[in-house]
Amino acid sequence: MRLITHNMLASPVKGVETSFPLGIELTKVEVKEQEFNADFLKMMLPKLEWKALVEACQTVGSMLEEMPRLPDTLTDELIEDEEFLKQLHTALLEVYVMDGNLICPTTGRKFPITNGIPNMLCSAESSS
Repeated sequence: MRLITHNMLASPVKGVETSFPLGIELTKVEVKEQEFNADFLKMMLPKLEWKALVEACQTVGSMLEEMPRLPDTLTDELIEDEEFLKQLHTALLEVYVMDGNLICPTTGRKFPITNGIPNMLCSAESSS
């Protein structure tokens, strides 16, 4: 699961007060090089929840030394800075959480990530 995906997922547990952002518990992280596309990143920026992305990067950074450290605030100057866009590219598109859990911020329910795929299904017994 890439961090761009994490930034768009919310807890599917019904009736929770807060469903986003999901916490991340890491077991395995990989970096897979992808082609850089500045236009795609600029198009995605308005769709991202920046604070949640920065927090996810910090969590992943605890396990991955080469994880970019994104600034707390996104500015217009940064959007035009190619070095910043390359760091953002790495964070969003090249870092994969391969195994671990996503955690509902309200209930603490864990959704497993296996081979890079998050399972966001709620079983009948856990939906009450």
